[in-house]
Amino acid sequence: MTASHPEAPDTAYDFVGIGLGPFNLGLACLTEPIEELDGVFLESKPDFEWHAGMFLDGAHLQTPFMSDLVTLADPTSPYSFLNYLKEKGRLYSFYIRENFYPLRVEYDDYCRWAAARLSSVRFSTTVTEVTYDEAAELYAVRTGAGETYRARRLVLGTGTVPFVPEVCRGLDGGLFHTSQYMRRKAELREMKSVTIVGSGQSAAEIYYELLSEIDVHGYQLNWVTRSPRFFPLEYTKLTLEMTSPDYIDYFRALPEETRYRLEKEQKGLFKGINSELIDAIFDLLYQKNVSGGGRPVPTRLIGNSTLTGARHEDGAYTLVLHQDEQDKDYEIRTEGLVLATGYHYEPPAFLDPVRDRIRFDGHGRFDVARNYSIDVTGRGVFLQNAGVHTHSVTSPDLGMGPYRNSCIIRELLGTEYYPVEKSIAFQEFAV
Repeated sequence: MTASHPEAPDTAYDFVGIGLGPFNLGLACLTEPIEELDGVFLESKPDFEWHAGMFLDGAHLQTPFMSDLVTLADPTSPYSFLNYLKEKGRLYSFYIRENFYPLRVEYDDYCRWAAARLSSVRFSTTVTEVTYDEAAELYAVRTGAGETYRARRLVLGTGTVPFVPEVCRGLDGGLFHTSQYMRRKAELREMKSVTIVGSGQSAAEIYYELLSEIDVHGYQLNWVTRSPRFFPLEYTKLTLEMTSPDYIDYFRALPEETRYRLEKEQKGLFKGINSELIDAIFDLLYQKNVSGGGRPVPTRLIGNSTLTGARHEDGAYTLVLHQDEQDKDYEIRTEGLVLATGYHYEPPAFLDPVRDRIRFDGHGRFDVARNYSIDVTGRGVFLQNAGVHTHSVTSPDLGMGPYRNSCIIRELLGTEYYPVEKSIAFQEFAV
């Protein structure tokens, strides 16, 4: 639903959700049947959209279908992925497919299906400012259309934004982030050389697709990463136990500096490449090498290399790179440049008027409490995602979204509506 007129001035919601990615959408689904909670979700886009720039053919989630919007909190919910499949007439096909991992485009369609069934969602509604009324103990959420939504609590789900390295900001020439790949990939096919900078699943998927077409279009294809190798995503079962309430309790109780160190060390737990895709890339390279009659495939895969400078001149980029282990500088010239440099969180500017009500840690980031609150009362403003420094790998994990939302709902209601698991791991994390 799209809000077409301002809310009544005397309306006070129990909570306002700002932003509608998968996590806040899951919260909307889980709160829909709760009569005791009256909430509204505000999203600036005209419809739900989730990484549309990376809908490559065959690309799938790296988590199984049970990590949908609701199932791990409420397996009986009408907003489950399986119910979506049933209504779409694909349940038996999905069963016969014998693959637990939904296609990425399929997951996006599932989220759109769920959003369309909700009464609490307002699309095309951009939040511009949040203030706090001390006397009424209410937040006032103002939008670009002049509407004001008043609520006792807020749930922030504005998500992360594409990260562009400082050396690439402001450069001409049409470089783009992987988030724009589907819209821009036709341009790459016309170029004599293409370079992907960065690592992770998105970089690997784009490299594989461009490598598949290298004979047709005849470009030189480079893949450069500062990682010492092309890391697989760690996906063994005992490692997966780190996406658990047990590990949250352990990680959250560690000293801040320890948590920040672990944040850097644990990137392979949620930012690596699917091992099957790594193998497929090698097999395709081998195949191209054989079919080329011994001629080298016009591609380079380079690790240990940090991008330290970039310039655009004469229709091409010159990338200045530093080989970290050899401590040597070198350059690569390329016409096309794709930045697979990930995403980062930026605190929304609309929170500036209530900054004095928000807790920050020693590094200037949100101090996210165990119950996902970030305000000084510990029960007024809650954060979706953006808490790797406090809740480790559970923060971006789709499967932990229903758990976090169950915790937030418990805080909103004052009682446990959906059972909140206390311990699920076989292993012990703390002494």
